[in-house]
Amino acid sequence: MTRPLRTVVWSTGGVGSIAIDAIRGRPDLELVGVWVHSEDKIGKDAGELAGGDPIGVTATNDADALVALQPDCVVYAASGPERDAAAVPDYLKLLEAGINVVSTSSTTLIYPPAYYSPEWRDQMEQAANKGGASFYASGIFPGFGSDQLALVLATQSKRIRCVTVTEVALNDHYPVADVMMNGMGFGRPLDFEPLLKTPGFIEMAWRAPIHLIAAGLGVEVEEVRGSLDRRITDRDIEVAFGTIEAGTCGAVSTRAAGVVNGREAIVVQHIIRMARDVAPDWPSSAFDATYRVDIDGDPDIHCAMNVGAAEGHGAGHAAMAATAMRVVNAIPYVVAAPAGLLSSLDLPNTLPRYAFG
Repeated sequence: MTRPLRTVVWSTGGVGSIAIDAIRGRPDLELVGVWVHSEDKIGKDAGELAGGDPIGVTATNDADALVALQPDCVVYAASGPERDAAAVPDYLKLLEAGINVVSTSSTTLIYPPAYYSPEWRDQMEQAANKGGASFYASGIFPGFGSDQLALVLATQSKRIRCVTVTEVALNDHYPVADVMMNGMGFGRPLDFEPLLKTPGFIEMAWRAPIHLIAAGLGVEVEEVRGSLDRRITDRDIEVAFGTIEAGTCGAVSTRAAGVVNGREAIVVQHIIRMARDVAPDWPSSAFDATYRVDIDGDPDIHCAMNVGAAEGHGAGHAAMAATAMRVVNAIPYVVAAPAGLLSSLDLPNTLPRYAFG
């Protein structure tokens, strides 16, 4: 075997911790550094921060020190309401230094040609070419469940009238209050206007998977139409970021539709709840998360992929693990790819290595 790929994990939240644990268990990857934001995590062992035993890698907030390690790849897993604005300068620094990046943070970069900021995209492309490095963003939804799964299933199609991809998830495990409350409106009255309600936000958020599907199927998207629906809870719900009080938002549904040949032909739906009994008339799942693909065509195709444990679990670990492994498993493929901004259309199936144990 060739030498292990030197890897840095950027952030030790839910996804980052899973990435740390996965990397340290693989002989083809070597964890050489970990970046943290919180002052109280600086100097601590990365293995312990990830909930395991010490591994001899100390966490730091010194980005330049991590660049100086000359890693082959950075797993970028920082989260927050303005992830792109905060992450792009880091991406530029890393790519220009010749360091490949796989990211779960900037989901709008899952299909770079559709990125909402052409200026940032061009800067990243230039940095990648200068450093001879590649960038790849993925996850579960947006990511595999929102686009690549649909394309795999479409290999059975003769005619397609509409592709609908849907996530139905219980997100009571997500701990970032700012994202959940101010970004999505959970725990707020329905007259509160969350970031999701900003004109054009839903269209921007789901533009990438819609355009990725379109590119994969060889069609042009004329426009993207977005809509938002919210439902209140009639009881208090205890979740990871606090208490959602009765009479406030307990379920959110977004819908983005890509118009092809004058009709809505590529639809992305995202339904998340803080408890399974909120919005009982909406599509539901007995699992942590269900990812559906429905293709109206010849033949009709309907597929549901369930992730995680059955009803009663609600920890959300499965969806975070799937998100983390989409990029960890991609590391060898991204390192081997030509320099530039990549999407799933540019890579082979990122099959896991050393998954059996």
